[in-house]
Amino acid sequence: MPLIEVTLVQGRTPQQLRSLITGLTDAAETALAVSRTTIRVVLREVPDTHWAAGDVTIAERNQRS
Repeated sequence: MPLIEVTLVQGRTPQQLRSLITGLTDAAETALAVSRTTIRVVLREVPDTHWAAGDVTIAERNQRS
């Protein structure tokens, strides 16, 4: 049973998240030759204030833009 876990910054629409789930499921089904019913996808969304690179959060980076 493949498990695909993705962590993203909050802010995508439900339709975008649904599309991602479908795309990941399709890719796993094709690449691994497994049944769709065995594929699990978990999306974890985190606030932009809780994701940083180089000591700068995404929220801070977006404020500077």
